[in-house]
Amino acid sequence: MTTTPAPATAKSPSPPPRSILLDPAFLRLWAGTTASGLATWALPFVLGLAVLHRDLGAAGLGLVLAARTVGFLAAVAVGGVLADRHARRAVVLWSALAAAAAAPLLAAGLGRSLALMTFAAALAGAGQGACRPAFQALTAETVEPGRRQQANAAMTLAVRGSTLAGPALTALLAAFLDVRTLLLGIGALWLVAALAPGKGGVAADTAEPRTEQADGSDAGSDAASGSSASDVPRAGFRSEFLEGIREARRHPWFLGGLAALVAVIALGYSATSVALPLISRDRYGSEWVLAAAMTAYTVGALGGALVIARWRPRSPGWAALAGLGAYGVAPLSLTLPVHPAVVVAAYAVAGIGIELFNVPWFTATQREVAPDKLARVSSLDFLVSYGLAPVGLALIAPAIGRFGVAPVLAVCAAACFLVPAAAALVPTARHFARPPGR
Repeated sequence: MTTTPAPATAKSPSPPPRSILLDPAFLRLWAGTTASGLATWALPFVLGLAVLHRDLGAAGLGLVLAARTVGFLAAVAVGGVLADRHARRAVVLWSALAAAAAAPLLAAGLGRSLALMTFAAALAGAGQGACRPAFQALTAETVEPGRRQQANAAMTLAVRGSTLAGPALTALLAAFLDVRTLLLGIGALWLVAALAPGKGGVAADTAEPRTEQADGSDAGSDAASGSSASDVPRAGFRSEFLEGIREARRHPWFLGGLAALVAVIALGYSATSVALPLISRDRYGSEWVLAAAMTAYTVGALGGALVIARWRPRSPGWAALAGLGAYGVAPLSLTLPVHPAVVVAAYAVAGIGIELFNVPWFTATQREVAPDKLARVSSLDFLVSYGLAPVGLALIAPAIGRFGVAPVLAVCAAACFLVPAAAALVPTARHFARPPGR
């Protein structure tokens, strides 16, 4: 006797993936990161308004901004170690609270005490610096690996969107509020950055495979909290920082990509920052080229973030480095007597390319680096790239004075093209990943 087999049940199509912004845990993290980005961007703009209102001199502005940079660079490495040693959420909380506390000090010192403003700016920079690696590591804890590229793209969209809309919004607020009130508003943004993110740990169980150390212990066993087991003696700060450097050296793609990033920031970005205002004034006789090019760069970055949120290239590392190298078209366009529209288009291409690099770069770091060392490796990224940017700015202006604008821009454009191309030849650079089993 035979039986008729039951008809196969048709599989219902899987529902489309839900937007990362509908995830409550990520939404809280996104709100905190966005608030910190707005506060970071707004401070130089508001201090510039203080110069216009004669509450702060130009020399004072330079001193205050320099103090913020020094505070950032001093704290970013410390923040990386602390975020791997303690809960990342706690590091975000206390560093953002420190930056929030700096705002009323800046307001109190405005027009009264440059020394107080300088101290407050250094405190704000320290809070910002300590936040950055902690936010990177907290993203890896909050978002499961398959959605991190979308999450990093959402972060970028928020930052670039605030850069585009921020000047108009701040100028509008300045028509009704004085500079001191605007500074207090920056402090309120830092409070949002401190309080909005959750504890993380949502993606801890789905994180990447843990790294086994030489003694057989599990290097990632405390990834969710960033701390070691209580019965393991705590290494000193210097030892833990050097451990982060050793972890970075395990990833040749990271070292090559970081070298390319430094070349583009310290040479390409610095050169265009100095040369674009000069060329806009001297060659085109108008400031609108400067404004249009910078706007096009931001719009291009928004477009690049939208593309990379969904695009998964077969060779993500090579695609990212190609995007980074595309920044070279910006200084190249300034070396030639081209129509202003070409300069604006070149900046749009540069903006697209920089986000085609940034999002896969952050995603790969979160995926490949041992979870308990992620904040330290991220701090190296910020420390080297941000730390060498002022050096580039300091050298470009004298170089232009000695050799002329066109030769300096040509050299910087060549560096933007060639260094990322060389980084693409580094082992493991093609996929921004170590081979399986290594």
